[in-house]
Amino acid sequence: MNVYVCSDSVMGIFSAIYEAWLETGEDAEIAFIGAVEQRLFCQYIEVEETPKKSMAVEKMIRKHLGDCSYQEIYQALLAKEEHKGTAILRTILAAKHIQHSHRIMEHLSNPYVEKVFRLSRQVAGEAHQYKGFVRFRELKNGILFSEIEPKSQVLTCIAGHFSDRLPLENFMIYDRTHKMFVVHQAQCKWVLVSAEELAKEMSEDISKEQEKFAALWKGFCSNISIAERENLLLQRQNLPLRYRKHMVE
Repeated sequence: MNVYVCSDSVMGIFSAIYEAWLETGEDAEIAFIGAVEQRLFCQYIEVEETPKKSMAVEKMIRKHLGDCSYQEIYQALLAKEEHKGTAILRTILAAKHIQHSHRIMEHLSNPYVEKVFRLSRQVAGEAHQYKGFVRFRELKNGILFSEIEPKSQVLTCIAGHFSDRLPLENFMIYDRTHKMFVVHQAQCKWVLVSAEELAKEMSEDISKEQEKFAALWKGFCSNISIAERENLLLQRQNLPLRYRKHMVE
């Protein structure tokens, strides 16, 4: 059995699917660089990742499985899961054997389809949370800056939301977990940028207006709070602790 080794990225996984589709067929698997467990009777092939291969697979999925299925598969690609590449490959291969390939995501009795569906819902849920929990702080240079630590690679899922809400603002969202930025220039489209580390001095150099409004907001929350009616369990249900680390209030 061939195991295709690639990076944990959209281009990496799609490039691996491209090579697996052409060369081996239905018994292939996909593993990620740095997380390969050597097994007997397996041939490990390092994938050459290219935009051309990635775009070819994307086009094929949209054509034969439909845009809705592509959305589910794309979201599953972003999940934090070691075996997602194999599940996506087997889901695409399974679509070849049904009459209406556009309805592949309805075949939840297939364990690979069920896994892709579950991972897609997991990523969509986390992205939905961040649409409400992302907080920006204004830096001295006028840029709105936010920092998050998601489990999944949700930046591309939330970038359009904030681009639509803040079309006239220059803003950046930094994903500390995956070392990536979403960068939006006023009246332009957002772009995704990879980075090694965040310039800490830049991100902490906030404006005086930001300091003033942060203090006002904290004072407001403190004044309206009723100590006798505090319900910490309900607070954690509505706003889990892991989201609070980077919230300015």
